[in-house]
Amino acid sequence: MKETRIEEKALDDVIEEMIENVTNSKDEIFHIGEESRSEFEILQKELQETKRQVISLIDEGDKLEQRVRLSRKRLSEVSKYFDQYSESQIREVYEQTHQLQMDLSVKREKEKQLRERRNDLERRLKSLESTVQRAEGLVSKISVVLNYLNEDFRNVSEALEDAKEKQEFGLRIIEAQEDERRKLSREIHDGPAQMLANVMIRSDLVDRTFRERGVEEALAEIKSVKQMVRSALYEVRRIIYDLRPMALDDLGLIPTLKKYLHTVEEYNDSLTVPFTNMGKERRIDSKYEVALFRLVQEAVQNAVKHAEATEIQVKVELKQKAAILIIKDNGKGFDTAVKKDKSFGLLGMKERVDMLEGELTIDSKIDEGTAVIIQIPLEREF
Repeated sequence: MKETRIEEKALDDVIEEMIENVTNSKDEIFHIGEESRSEFEILQKELQETKRQVISLIDEGDKLEQRVRLSRKRLSEVSKYFDQYSESQIREVYEQTHQLQMDLSVKREKEKQLRERRNDLERRLKSLESTVQRAEGLVSKISVVLNYLNEDFRNVSEALEDAKEKQEFGLRIIEAQEDERRKLSREIHDGPAQMLANVMIRSDLVDRTFRERGVEEALAEIKSVKQMVRSALYEVRRIIYDLRPMALDDLGLIPTLKKYLHTVEEYNDSLTVPFTNMGKERRIDSKYEVALFRLVQEAVQNAVKHAEATEIQVKVELKQKAAILIIKDNGKGFDTAVKKDKSFGLLGMKERVDMLEGELTIDSKIDEGTAVIIQIPLEREF
């Protein structure tokens, strides 16, 4: 027990460390996202300004290009009528044209650089936008993980015992799959086969008892043999029902339950098992019929074996979208707060109900009987 507590404490420490690391990772990713968002806003403003400058330079360049064309035309005229202009006039026209061409070249180069800058800003903005989106997505996912760690693992030490029981139950299922044939063989050998062998032996004694001890003792012996045959027949039927009741496929859930409960009542003399169908008798999906039958069977067998009851009430209601099972006995009851060793019957029922996404409620008090209430959602009608 001390070693278990140490292991539980170590597990708590590991979980706390996980939570701390995940929280730190969340903070770092959030910080990266915020930095990327800030940089995105800055670059977006710069992009808008760059686009404005590109438009302005294009307009200035177009105007300057028009002036260059006019200046070249003027220079062409001066060159053609060279003797009509003074040297200073010629130099002025030439220098003006050259300067305009230089200015235009500078404008176009600056425009090219601004276009490249604009394209680079657009690429960076797309990358930053993707980074911000990924960061937001990761923060959201990490928040889910943190919530899972904080909520579902907060009382993990207290849940270890339940997890251990489930693990044992899972191992029992695996073992049951491998040992099913051996178990069936053993049940037949130890049950019906042994009983029938005893019947054969006891039947041989009937004639001897009649001759040696009289009619009354022979009749008592026959009555005993009859009871043994009844018990063997009950065991055979029980084994068949454990494998799969054939009536379930042919007739459906309600008739099969009636037949099964009548058999239980018939082979337990001091027990009555009244059955009530509170809804409309109808067929549902085969997987639900099997599951509901097994749940009733498990609850009834638990009551027969452990409750020492004289009455087990079974009520079933098949609604449009849900099935409700109530199995109530007047037996000795038990304290639901105290977990019994190897109580795999109740654990098996709980696992089956969980797989069907249903709810299982067990209400029991010592000397006041037990009530098992099961609600199973139904996907669709058969």
